[in-house]
Amino acid sequence: MTTEPDDDRLLKLDEVKDIVGLGKTMIYRLEREGKFPQRFKPGGWSSRWSEREVRAWKDAQRAA
Repeated sequence: MTTEPDDDRLLKLDEVKDIVGLGKTMIYRLEREGKFPQRFKPGGWSSRWSEREVRAWKDAQRAA
């Protein structure tokens, strides 16, 4: 029996850009407007996004 891990990786900005095909400025603008998943601030200056949320956003964009 095959099961998928229930892990939700936290992605760096470069990984998010590769997945959604948008640049940093557009990602931050959409996030500010409430149209893109919010980032996590795990500590310091770093920002991370939920892989699950980013991929769900991308799928929703394709469906629209």
